[in-house]
Amino acid sequence: MPVGDQKKKNRWLPLSLLATAFAGVGVVLFRGCWHRKMSWPVRSAGYCYQVCTGCGIKRLFDEELFRAYGPYSYDLDRLIAAKRDQQLTPKTIPEPDVSEHRTAS
Repeated sequence: MPVGDQKKKNRWLPLSLLATAFAGVGVVLFRGCWHRKMSWPVRSAGYCYQVCTGCGIKRLFDEELFRAYGPYSYDLDRLIAAKRDQQLTPKTIPEPDVSEHRTAS
């Protein structure tokens, strides 16, 4: 292998690593926090929620199912108000049609 070809390959390696690093930084800057590290559930005002330890955003938490649900928000009062509005709206469950009769077989 000629010496000139080896220099050419080595010259492109740092440039490709640099381009990959810039792409990774760009993704982090445009996306922001991924909310991967959430705190243990905290109870306040009768509601349970978790806080992202990276950026401080909050999300409601269901203690029975032991999982977070709903949107993220920095304002806990906004999350609680959205939960109350969701509970007050009637759920539209389709009624079964009683006129239709099917046999067991």
